[in-house]
This record gives sequence, structure tokens and C-alpha cells, in this order.
Amino acid sequence: MQKNSTINCEKVNEHIVNWLKTYAQNAKVNGFVIGISGGIDSAVTSTLCAQTGLAVLCVEMPIHQAQSHVNRAQEHITQLKNRFANVSDTRVDLTPVFESFKGEVPTSDNETKLNLALANTRARLRMTSLYYLAGIHGLLVAGTGNKVEDFGVGFFTKYGDGGVDLSPIADLMKSDVRALAAYLEVPESIQKAAPTDGLFGDDRSDEDQIGASYTELEWAMAMLEKGGSTNDFTNREKVVFEIYKRLNTINQHKINPIPVCLIPEIYK
Repeated sequence: MQKNSTINCEKVNEHIVNWLKTYAQNAKVNGFVIGISGGIDSAVTSTLCAQTGLAVLCVEMPIHQAQSHVNRAQEHITQLKNRFANVSDTRVDLTPVFESFKGEVPTSDNETKLNLALANTRARLRMTSLYYLAGIHGLLVAGTGNKVEDFGVGFFTKYGDGGVDLSPIADLMKSDVRALAAYLEVPESIQKAAPTDGLFGDDRSDEDQIGASYTELEWAMAMLEKGGSTNDFTNREKVVFEIYKRLNTINQHKINPIPVCLIPEIYK
């Protein structure tokens, strides 16, 4: 299942930067705001945005964040500000907001559902903060989701990290993002770090949560697009394919546009 990116990093870099710049100019905004998590997706996205020459606001939004995530985020922001004069940063500590929210809402005896609901709440508090900052500075919220997350397994929070104005890297596989990160000279600590959503206040990785690596998920995505079925595979390949297909199925409500109940013309 080994997957190496075959993209032309120079051309992809140029294409995305031109796309971002054109979109922002047509929207008559000043630039972009991006949540910086210490992960490779937000590092690549913010670097691409910085290359437009437009204003880029990098935002840290810790909520009981693991120190390793904080360190990587700060390392990236420092590097980006040193490389690009149009980059600024701010920090919004959402821990007290999150704790206040928990104190006001009903709890649940179902610990699994409670923990997931609170994890998604973290993502939605961050989305709210980004849109607040976007509003007062005239910026667009840049999404950081890649193709496997956004259109494969739906590994994002609806109206959380999925609540954005535009998605610069959503047509790139994770392997492509890694290749682009190396080309863009994203800090080594970020390139080597295990992918994590950082929504549980610990170091659990995306692979820990999903049960498969992004390399495996890319393979499964390609196999399903080719019409593959569970019966075509054995051993680990079968396990991975089943994981991918299950997540792809149950998360269609995130992947597809919101359904609209259309009223027949005769009722209007």
C-alpha cells in the first residue's frame, strides 16, 4: 500500500497561490485567517496563503492542548513570520470558554458520545473564533482539509474545521500534502509528526482514531473508485477497505451538500 506523491510541487504551488489570490481579489477581501494546529495541513495551507502577498493571520486556539502541538504551532508561526512580512499572528485561549460551556450544558452517562460531542465542540468554538477575526479584519477563513479527510472518510467536524470559506488543499491527497510540505520547507518537526486532530487534549493520532493510516486510506479510496468490493481483498487490505467504506458511507452527510426539501410547484 506504499503511496508516493507524483504531483509537480512547483506547478501545484503556483496554481494554488494564483487561485487563492484571484479568489480573494474577486471577493474584495484583505487576505486570509487560518487556525494553526501544529499539523502539516495547516502549515502547508498557511504557507500557500502567505505566498499570495495578501494579509495572513495565523491563529493559535488552545483548549487544554498537548504541549507538543503548541510547540510545533509556535515554531511554524515564527518561521512563517520570518519568511513573509505579510504574516501576523494572534492567540485566543479558548480553554476557559470551553470549560464555561461544559458547565452550562447537560452532561451524559454515555462517555463515548459525551467525549465526541465535546471534541466537536472544541472544533466549533475554534470556527466561531476564526469567523470573528475574519469579520473584524476583512479576511476569508482558509480551510486545511485534504482530499482523504474531506471527501474520503469525512474526518472533520461539521461546522467546525469543516466550516470555511475556501479549501486550498482539498484536492490533494495526504501524500501530496507531505510532498508539498517538503517543497515549501515546512519545519521538520511538523513534517515528521503523526497526524492528529488535537481535539481530545492528548497525543492520540488520526490513525489511532480511524484504525488505518493515510497511506492505507489513499489506497482504499482508489480501490473503491475503481469499483472494488470487500470480497476482492484479504488480510490487512480487507480490514482497511472495510474501515474506509464504512466511514465513507456514514459520513456522507458531511461530504455531500446539505439536503434541501424541494416543495412541488403545485404547492406554492
